[in-house]
Amino acid sequence: MGVRFRKSIKLAPGIRMNFSGSGIGWTIGPRGASVGIGKRGAHLNTGIPGTGLSNRTKLSGGVKGAATTPGPKRTVAIKVIVDDDGNISFRDSEGTLVSQTVIDAAKRQQGDKIKGLIQEKCDEINAQIDALAEIHLHTPRPVAPAIIPGRFSSEMPRAPVAKKAGFFFRLFKWYVARIERENLRIHDAHNAAMEEWEAQRTAFQVEQQGRERYIARVLAGEQEAVAQYFEESLQDIVWPRETEVDYDLHNDGTMFLNVDLPEIEDMPTKTASAPARGYRLTVKDMSATAVQKLYMRHIHSIGFRMIGEVFAVSPAIKTVILSAYSKRPSKTTGQVTDEYLYSVRVARAQWENINFDNLAQIDVIDALARFDLRRNMTKTGLFKKIEPFLDSAAAASSERDET
Repeated sequence: MGVRFRKSIKLAPGIRMNFSGSGIGWTIGPRGASVGIGKRGAHLNTGIPGTGLSNRTKLSGGVKGAATTPGPKRTVAIKVIVDDDGNISFRDSEGTLVSQTVIDAAKRQQGDKIKGLIQEKCDEINAQIDALAEIHLHTPRPVAPAIIPGRFSSEMPRAPVAKKAGFFFRLFKWYVARIERENLRIHDAHNAAMEEWEAQRTAFQVEQQGRERYIARVLAGEQEAVAQYFEESLQDIVWPRETEVDYDLHNDGTMFLNVDLPEIEDMPTKTASAPARGYRLTVKDMSATAVQKLYMRHIHSIGFRMIGEVFAVSPAIKTVILSAYSKRPSKTTGQVTDEYLYSVRVARAQWENINFDNLAQIDVIDALARFDLRRNMTKTGLFKKIEPFLDSAAAASSERDET
């Protein structure tokens, strides 16, 4: 009879790399400069603060026949916004689109920053795809956790140096008494600091001893400790998509994993490119086949990583049986059911043959085929339902779901 725990790991699907809430924003021109925009065109007004020295440089032409009287100068703060579809807009502090004259001035003065923002958005869009297919690259070696003694880093409070009255001031009792009171205050403060330091050191030692006992229980294969350590390991992983795992640890050293996979509808569907010249971001839709292949790599990468996390918990775990499913509507009833996409049984001795120094060269889809694998999948990533390896508790749960 195993100990069964259930853990749902839910993480946000990425952070938008926008600045100032909706885009990168700055005031055109360096400190001591402003852009004057009037009927005679745009001018860059520069000056050295505190000196009274200034310079006026023409940025763009004005309107023919316009009055020669210079218009009022104003400083324009611009936010550049790049959205997920590759659209780029220039807005003022109130969110209003600015004129082409201001846009041209912004590109001249802050072209590198604008291009940098466009490249960041490009990298963000593409990074979501890379992250989904590369979870397995951080799979740990099948080496059990070590008991590493910690070190209490807080330094012991230094003993204070007692103050002494000089030869002349010793003649004044009131002054000697004041020195003695000051020394007593310093002494009491040091004693209090020492008590606090001793309490912190004792608490640290107690925590260390507790941690060492906990790791020893994990290494010994104690079910509750192993399950807790595995749960902590999963929580430390940054999953790009929501993932939910049921796991059963049996007395014979077998760990059953039942993984609720992300759905193919959760996969990103766009790629981006930023040309070296110009201020453009090209966003294209991925083909249906490309999305299927990305999903195929993603769900196998999840399985590979979880198997590795289990074997890294304790040498007492000898076998991992992982079954991964997707929630799909039944073609006969329309009810949403668990449709298993693959199920794999891995022995520790087999897993230890993997070269963990060269994970980047592994085809994670083919890698699972080395083991006892149940999978019905096309080369393009289309899956058909399979019957998984299930322990008795999971099988009973599956039967209840079907009824």
